[in-house]
Amino acid sequence: MIVSVAPSRISGSILAAAGKSSMQRACAAALVRKGKTVIQNPGKSNDDLAALDVIQKLGAVVKQEADGSITIVSAGVAPASDEVNCGESGLGIRMFTPIAALATKQITLNGSGSLLTRPLDFFDNILPQLGVQTQSNNGKLPLVIKGPLQPADITVDGSLSSQFLTGLLMAYGAAGADHVTIKVNDLKSKPYIDLTLRVMEDFGWQVENRNYEEFVFTSASQKTVLETITYAVEGDWSGAAFLLVAGAIAGDITVKGLQVDSTQADKAILQALAAAGCRLSVRQDEIEVGPLPLKAFHFDATDCPDLFPPLVALAAYCEGTTVIEGADRLTHKESNRAITLQEEFGKLGIEIRLQDNLMLVTGTGKLKQAEVHSHHDHRIAMACAVAALKADGPVVIAEADAINKSYPGFYEHLQLLGATVTTIQ
Repeated sequence: MIVSVAPSRISGSILAAAGKSSMQRACAAALVRKGKTVIQNPGKSNDDLAALDVIQKLGAVVKQEADGSITIVSAGVAPASDEVNCGESGLGIRMFTPIAALATKQITLNGSGSLLTRPLDFFDNILPQLGVQTQSNNGKLPLVIKGPLQPADITVDGSLSSQFLTGLLMAYGAAGADHVTIKVNDLKSKPYIDLTLRVMEDFGWQVENRNYEEFVFTSASQKTVLETITYAVEGDWSGAAFLLVAGAIAGDITVKGLQVDSTQADKAILQALAAAGCRLSVRQDEIEVGPLPLKAFHFDATDCPDLFPPLVALAAYCEGTTVIEGADRLTHKESNRAITLQEEFGKLGIEIRLQDNLMLVTGTGKLKQAEVHSHHDHRIAMACAVAALKADGPVVIAEADAINKSYPGFYEHLQLLGATVTTIQ
């Protein structure tokens, strides 16, 4: 799919899409608890659909209701298939692997696209310590496991991704871990663990978090909950970050449906927008953003690496050189995002330099029309589309349908705000 985004003035209000980080965690929690879960405002991205498919393969019954909600009935992990496929979801493979390991049945976990190249050595090292047999493709997919997982005191490396820890926390909770501790060294993306712990609490597990260095399970970790849980998926700050940056660049807009007290890491986009000097009004139920003269800013994205693409689009229109920390978190994404951003924004006339763990973006505010490529990365496609809104001509994006991974309604939302978005083929 090829899409052209022309320079546009945008305005109006839009409802943020459902958060896939929240949706996928809710699917996992609904699987591992025993009972009925009703998920309101469910996500519809490829990653969300992959999560629903995985939990069905692992024993849950999923029903789409007439009102748009989804009902999930589960008796716990009881695989109906000996193979599950997580699509291209990095969270999916890292979260569902320990959960699938709760079963006694041998299961093959697989994926597609860039997920096939992501390193999963973590499981080869950790799962055998928990009584799980593993066999991988030299640390990559497919991964064959055979449990059941038996919670034990372990120490894990949290420097690559917090998603591995998310899966272990949920699996330990489901396995009834008692007087067991997971110790973590150098944990990154702490807000995502806050989200995991909040979802677990909503579904009946309370885990003691000792400064993100130890996570302790006791007999008191399991709470009594109602047989039926209703869980509302909150708005997605990751996707909304692109809309908010679009507003700061190209017009006054209002984004609704975001929780200001959310534990989602990408809520930090508000800090960057404020630092850049755009017009910003934050209320509990909506956020207004509009353009003012923008200035370069300094931002630490170590705990929110998914913000790099919208931050680069913002920085391109800021006067001066913006410094973004945390560039070493970008290697194992859908693309090597540091190199991809450097290459594609270079076509738009923006210089990006990589210096150790820093990304330096020299803003000009004068982007040129060009043909760019998403590299099959949803966030690259969205960043280029946002940057196109004040370029000197249309920006043509190849493999633009990469957005379906997380935000299938993105181009439609831009159009609703007044942007000129044309599908070429």
